[in-house]
Amino acid sequence: MANENFRRFRTSVKFGLLAGCSLISLSAVAQEAAPAADEEITTVTVLGSNIPRTRKEGPAPVTVIDSRTIEANGYTSVPDILRSVTQNGGQTQSQQSYGGALTTPGAAQVDLRGLGPNHTLVMINGRRVADFPMPYQGLSNFTDVSNIPVGMIEKVEVLSGSASAIYGSDAIAGVVNFQLKKKVDKTTVEYRLGTTEQGGGTDQNLSLSTGFTKDKLSVVFGLQATERDPIWGFDREIQDSRADAPTTNSRFPFRVAQRYEDDYGTDAGTDCSGMTQLAGGTVTKTTDRFDDYYCASSEAVSYGTIQSRRKAVNSYTAITYDLSDRTELFADIQLGVADTALMNDVTYWRYQLPDGSISDFYNNFSDQPEDWRRVFMPEEMGGLENGMIKNHSMTGSVTTGVKGAFGDQWRYEAALNYSTYRTRIKIPQIVAAKANAFYLGAPVDEDTFNADPAKLFTALTPAQYASISEYARTKAEATTKGVSLKFNHPEIFTLPAGPVGFAVIAEMDNQEYSVSPNAEATNFGYYYQYAATSGSGSRDHKALGVEFAVPILSTLQASLAARHDSYNFASRDIGKTTYNFGLEYRPFNSLLIRGAYGTGFRAPDLHYLYAKLDLFHPSITDYYQCRTDPAEAGLPYDECSYTDIDILKQREGDTNLKPETSKSYNYGFVWQPSRLFDISIDYFNVDMDNQINDLSLKKLLTDEADCRIGSTDSGTPVNSSSPTCQDAVSRITRDEDGEVTTVYINPINQANEKTDGIDLNFHALAPTRFGDFRLTGGYTYVFNHTSIQFEGDDEIDQLAVDSGYYIPREKMNLSLGWTFDPVAITLSGVRIGKLPNYDEDARVKAYTTYNATAIWQVTPAMKATLTINNLLDKAPVKDATWTSYPYYNSDWYDSVGRSGYVNISYSF
Repeated sequence: MANENFRRFRTSVKFGLLAGCSLISLSAVAQEAAPAADEEITTVTVLGSNIPRTRKEGPAPVTVIDSRTIEANGYTSVPDILRSVTQNGGQTQSQQSYGGALTTPGAAQVDLRGLGPNHTLVMINGRRVADFPMPYQGLSNFTDVSNIPVGMIEKVEVLSGSASAIYGSDAIAGVVNFQLKKKVDKTTVEYRLGTTEQGGGTDQNLSLSTGFTKDKLSVVFGLQATERDPIWGFDREIQDSRADAPTTNSRFPFRVAQRYEDDYGTDAGTDCSGMTQLAGGTVTKTTDRFDDYYCASSEAVSYGTIQSRRKAVNSYTAITYDLSDRTELFADIQLGVADTALMNDVTYWRYQLPDGSISDFYNNFSDQPEDWRRVFMPEEMGGLENGMIKNHSMTGSVTTGVKGAFGDQWRYEAALNYSTYRTRIKIPQIVAAKANAFYLGAPVDEDTFNADPAKLFTALTPAQYASISEYARTKAEATTKGVSLKFNHPEIFTLPAGPVGFAVIAEMDNQEYSVSPNAEATNFGYYYQYAATSGSGSRDHKALGVEFAVPILSTLQASLAARHDSYNFASRDIGKTTYNFGLEYRPFNSLLIRGAYGTGFRAPDLHYLYAKLDLFHPSITDYYQCRTDPAEAGLPYDECSYTDIDILKQREGDTNLKPETSKSYNYGFVWQPSRLFDISIDYFNVDMDNQINDLSLKKLLTDEADCRIGSTDSGTPVNSSSPTCQDAVSRITRDEDGEVTTVYINPINQANEKTDGIDLNFHALAPTRFGDFRLTGGYTYVFNHTSIQFEGDDEIDQLAVDSGYYIPREKMNLSLGWTFDPVAITLSGVRIGKLPNYDEDARVKAYTTYNATAIWQVTPAMKATLTINNLLDKAPVKDATWTSYPYYNSDWYDSVGRSGYVNISYSF
């Protein structure tokens, strides 16, 4: 393995050097390796340090995407910006994610290094903001990046790797900082209109930025209003029907109504004539591959949104008042409101017991056990609107304080911060008892009814549907409030090689959250196959950190940082001191050789600690039964009759979780032979211990089958007495017939997860008499990404095709721009490397999309921009094994297709 990693590293570095050398010719026109003697030298604060410095590059690589790049590449939202970041290599929930629609509707995440959104610290103006109050995948807290106004972003800074010694907990995988504009020299009004070529998704955006300075007062104000229409599954040919599925067995029509007798869909009483008007008039009587009869429609599968509907207004205000030439008061205020609507699926019903389990019932009408299944179409709901999940959210953040200078170059800042995120979610649900009574009538005896099947096969009126359905409602809120004090000095004392910089920071804050569903939603059997996530709690935090910038030689600079964080929650006190050490070596002015080593720390987040006992109703594949039942053995899992088994999954938090810790390091170089060209190559390594994670349901069931049988599906021997095997078998409850009834899952301190690889970035500018040509690119290649669930287990290779993880080994972006006043044109592309297919026995091909943007400065005051996203109308990667809707990996791809935007801005 070591030799293989070295070979990969050598190959990747060779690739980077070749890429850099091929671009050197673009920089040959410039001979400006150093600043002019009379050029003013200013200091800047770089992400990853609190000490102002004269150079923007530090010991750890920072990717910067400024407002010019955002405009040139036509990014219309923060998720668009972050998708282009090569270090953002984790699998996150898309807008058509089924689980995301239920738990975090409308929210967007960033996942540096594939270590999970909760391990990336997101800041605005260098400060923490409140988490999205609903947990990611129902598990852990994270920061939503969808509400940040793009028009007010000055730059986005991405620091990958541990930064806990500077910023504290959560910064294990890295930091993303959104620096908003603090200076506006004119008033600008912008209007953007966009739509998609294949229909749906019309997008309008109106923004205003303005400001003024009068005497000692300076004000900057920005406002952005957005309105976006949804895109529905039936709007796209590749997913508007079950006929789009890749295999014959997965193309059977979508069941709308079905009556089972003795486990078979019976022909008797299956009369679909009363339902033919549903699903746009496509419901017919048919049979599946098992000769089961049912009423179905191939098109009914497409009643879900690919892109959510969204209306939002966000504002940002920055105020400064000069008390003197060395002291100023400041306040930053961010306010936002958003309404999001999306639909993950239509609603369902089967006979459900009060404990939430699904059961057959005895029907005196036929004198035998029966199982009725019903799916409700939009015509019955009263339209698609009544099937949409609605999320009304409000965000607010206020930071105020005083900053200035005293003595000889001492600078300080004292600040108070309050940030909140409130959301109100409505999810349409079937009330199990009401639907039971509507279809089956009053019970004759326990689980015995006299039910006429004709009612099952009759379309409901909207009034009838309303009588058995209602909205499950959740109120959720997260807040962060605290105080901070910072001091820094660029030359606290002088060594022979130069001045020593110093910074100190002290913080105190409180973080709390509450997820409160309506009382019925916490009753496991009230709604059909749904119980809401709930929880509440708080924690107090204190921190003290110091930082030094130490010149060792005129060409060698060291950075030292240490910080102690302590948390108090659930009658526990946990703390950790983290440190960071970095070196910058400049043998000559155009070359920087750098490296850094740091430790990281993350306290358990609030929902991992305080989640109440929740009941979920997933459908699973019973791998053990599929592999051991003689009638099923050898069949593909999608043909096994033990698929789509409804079970109960129980989950709750654990206040005894240990904090996560990490070690990370990087080393590499930056070469800038001229102002017109630079290239950097950096190796990264992150090693995390005690990572908190929920057990994967699919992996748990796979492990149980492997452990009971003693080998994997491919025949690899498995140690049935390993910690993982003992844990997996103990968590799964089977009934007397051997069928899975309940699985218990909770967050655990996973033994270890680590990843390493390289990042390459370059920028080149070639001024010519025919205009300026600009070429920029980034490339990330992951050598290894492994994890160990319990101490003593075998290592899991998360990049392996059969690991259960969908992480690309490589990701790349490239942008080519040409500017010839008054016109600028940019062509950009993002490439996602190969991912495992659904069956995890092969990989699908890499995926590349291109965007094009043209900017025309019509007059000094007016500018017009045309953007075409997905220029080549690239469809999602085909996967012959992805037999579940939408028939592709929707966490990485979508079927939005080619879209266009026109933006007009006017300044005065």
